[in-house]
Amino acid sequence: MFIPTSLKFLSIIIPLLIAIAYMTLAERKVMAAMQRRKGPNVVGLFGLLQPLADGLKLLIKETVLPSSANLIIFLIAPILTFLLALISWCVLPLGEGLVLADVNVGILYILAVSSLGVYGIIMAGWSSNSKYAFLGALRSAAQMVSYEVSIGLILINVLLCSGSLNLTEIVLAQQNIWYIFPLFPIFFMFYISILAETNRAPFDLPEAEAELVAGYNVEYSAMGFALFFLGEYANMILMCSFTTVLFLGGWLPIWNINVLYWIPSTIWFGLKTSFLLFGFIWIRSSFPRYRYDQLMRLGWKILLPLSLGWVFFVSGILLSLDWLP
Repeated sequence: MFIPTSLKFLSIIIPLLIAIAYMTLAERKVMAAMQRRKGPNVVGLFGLLQPLADGLKLLIKETVLPSSANLIIFLIAPILTFLLALISWCVLPLGEGLVLADVNVGILYILAVSSLGVYGIIMAGWSSNSKYAFLGALRSAAQMVSYEVSIGLILINVLLCSGSLNLTEIVLAQQNIWYIFPLFPIFFMFYISILAETNRAPFDLPEAEAELVAGYNVEYSAMGFALFFLGEYANMILMCSFTTVLFLGGWLPIWNINVLYWIPSTIWFGLKTSFLLFGFIWIRSSFPRYRYDQLMRLGWKILLPLSLGWVFFVSGILLSLDWLP
């Protein structure tokens, strides 16, 4: 049956927006449990309508536009950030055959789109005409560019093992063993790198409230702020889904048992992604924020040499065993 591409795209975007909304609630509830408090519990049963109330509040608030800002760029920046967070999902396989565009260069597409996210942040900081926003934008851009280098080198290890840039083929290459087991140190480095890439704690330097008031989005209110907020959480879910595809076997079940194949592939994918997202929340509630010099030192002096060394190590092992695809 022919299904229009627009309907396929909506079938991805609408569940994603619902997931983003309830990811914010899950984060607040889990952090509250870890800190021995209640969290949102007033709006709706167990606070389940809290994300809808927050969204409605941001929607009906007045949008304040700074008098000295470059208004065109100021308004485009949050829209660009949010759209870039959505279009990456086109190539991500959520289940067997459940992918909008099964292109052969899926990894390169995601890397290219995620690197464009820097532009939205730079535009927001510069167009606000505020020293705080501009400083936050510079810090965020430097942080994202720094950790993209490590992410790129880590991905080369996965490509060497799978022999393909196609995300579906990378999942199918893990039918016998997930890459998290032979490449566990690389998985650990990749997880740290995506924490920094998405500006999440303990690497949330661009939004450090104590010294930067809020970072690059300090001048934004109402829906402008909401779009940055939605973009950040969409990137979190995207990066955890990307990690699931690369290291946790995507939609494949945990054990290669026929009974487990009756469970829908999207359920497996969702469970693995939720586990990684729980790690994001756990880390945020457990670790203090890094200093900026420590953040840059970790990216350039620790993760970059280690990821480069693992490229040589993995390629050497595969070459010596004649396992290169």
